[in-house]
Amino acid sequence: MTDVGPFGLSVRDQALEADVQAGLTAVEEGLLEATKSEVPFITEAAQHLVRAGGKRFRPLLVMLSARFGDRHAPGIVPSAVVVELTHLATLYHDDVMDEAAVRRGVPSANTRWGNSVAVLTGDFLFARASHILADLGPEAVRVQAEAFERLVTGQILETAGPQDGRDPVEHYLDVLGGKTGSLIAVSCRFGAMMSGADETVVDVLTQYGERLGVAFQLADDVLDIASDSHESGKTPGTDLREGIPTLPVLRLRERAARLGLAEDIALCELLDSDLTDDERHGEALRLLRAHPALEQARRDTVRYAQDARAALAPLPECTAKTALQELCDAVVHRAG
Repeated sequence: MTDVGPFGLSVRDQALEADVQAGLTAVEEGLLEATKSEVPFITEAAQHLVRAGGKRFRPLLVMLSARFGDRHAPGIVPSAVVVELTHLATLYHDDVMDEAAVRRGVPSANTRWGNSVAVLTGDFLFARASHILADLGPEAVRVQAEAFERLVTGQILETAGPQDGRDPVEHYLDVLGGKTGSLIAVSCRFGAMMSGADETVVDVLTQYGERLGVAFQLADDVLDIASDSHESGKTPGTDLREGIPTLPVLRLRERAARLGLAEDIALCELLDSDLTDDERHGEALRLLRAHPALEQARRDTVRYAQDARAALAPLPECTAKTALQELCDAVVHRAG
């Protein structure tokens, strides 16, 4: 039994392990090739986050989902490169929108080269992803286009905030379905689709990816509050400092409105203050870490991960299915 990837995913089958590792190695090579330009500066900027590493969670899902068909089909690795390039492109744009200084333990592109270069580099990565996608056929183009529309819609909804009368938690979960769930669902869909798996299998894996994607982001929300050293390379409490209302904060506000407890209201007021002040930021983190709202967010994460696991039920028993089930546990463990 060995581990694949930063999640410590246990693989009990040597053939599966070898295929996944070989696939991820090929994806890494594909990412470096896809981010090359005749202009050296563009290559440097485009490879900035590729070389910084990362979980490669989406390519891993492509490889595992491909095990339900012909795992050697030629479109599998290129489709994994497409989803990872798309993900990387969104990170360049996200860091500009969030004014983030660090990404994956290195200075963000916007910090190093400025917002304009960061945005344009993200656009360059989208263009390269589209170029690869064109060779995968019109169905793949359509699937990616729909997912990208959902991703952008989720980002816009997050920026706009919930409409009057809309439950903020429901709004936020819808945002995550678009921002994160859509591309992770496509990762599973591409793996199954490119391998020629049965359409019912493709649909099952797509549903699994959607739910796992939300659980994955919710785990990040919990980690942003609870972890001393954030796995993504971001400083703990980054979302808090920037005033981004992630699930633990939304659960706190929900509880404060429902119960009217003085300590909950006081914490909400602290969160509404200027958290660029290190002392206030540290106090907010300390109080949130001890608050029931964080545990509620953990339970929400577990629920989505359990839903993802349940979605896999129609699939035949095999080592790939077991690995996908264990990813649900790994996501929950991150939030533990």
